[in-house]
Amino acid sequence: MFHFLQKFSQASSKILTSPFTVKLKTSKRINTLTLKTCRQRNFYPLFPRPWLFSSYPVCMNPARYYHTSPSSFKKKQKEVLLPPKSPSTITYLPDSPKPALYVTLAGLIPFVAPPLVMVMTKSYIPLLAFVQMAYGASFLSFLGGIRWGFALPQGSPAKPDYLNLANSIAPVIFSWFAFLASEKISEAIVTVLIGLGITLHVELFLLPHYPNWFKALRIVVTLVAFFSYIVTLVVKNYYPENGPKRTSQVE
Repeated sequence: MFHFLQKFSQASSKILTSPFTVKLKTSKRINTLTLKTCRQRNFYPLFPRPWLFSSYPVCMNPARYYHTSPSSFKKKQKEVLLPPKSPSTITYLPDSPKPALYVTLAGLIPFVAPPLVMVMTKSYIPLLAFVQMAYGASFLSFLGGIRWGFALPQGSPAKPDYLNLANSIAPVIFSWFAFLASEKISEAIVTVLIGLGITLHVELFLLPHYPNWFKALRIVVTLVAFFSYIVTLVVKNYYPENGPKRTSQVE
C-alpha cells in the first residue's frame, strides 16, 4: 500500500509540472498551460466547459473589461441635466437704459472728484471731504425715496407694506446721523458707508424686486463710493491738512 501511494504522488507531481494544451472555442489560438497556473486563474482544463470559457474570457485574454452597468449611465444623465448656473447681477449692466446709465455715471463725479483733487495736490482739504460726505448722505436719502416711490404704483411687485416702507426710511436715518457727526468727518464718512452697505444688502437679498439692470447700477455706485471714501480717509491720515475749511471750524 505504501509503494502504491508513493507511485501515485510521483505521477501527480509529473502532471503538475508537465505542460498540456487547451483550445478555446472563442479563439483559434492554442495555449500551453500547467495545472498550477490554471488553478491560480480558476481554470480547470481537465474538465473543459465551453460556457465557462465564454463567461470568463479574462483567463486567456489580456484585454481589459470595464463596468458598464445602467447605474453609471444614470449618473451621467444626471450630470448632463443639471440646470445652468444663473448669471451674476453685475452682468446685466449693459442692459441698462441709456439715460439711466449716463445719469448714474455723471452722478459718480461728486464721489470721485474730491479724493482725486486731494491726491493730485498731496494734501487733505477738509472742505472737499465734507462736500463728499454730504453728497453721500444726500444719496442715501435719494435711495430711500426710490424705494418709497417703487412701492406706491398699482401693479408694482413691491407692495406698500411695513417691510418696504420701513426699509425706505432706514437710509434717511443713516443720512441724518452722518450730518449729526459731521464735526468729525471720519465718523460721518463711516456712517455713510454703513448706510450704503446695508441699503445695498436689503435691495439685493431682502427685497429683490428691482429690475436686474437697476441692481447692477446700484452695485457699481456702491463700489465707487466705497473706494472713494477709503481714499479720502487714507489721505486724511497721511497727507497734511491744507486748503479752505468749513465755517464752523474757522470760528
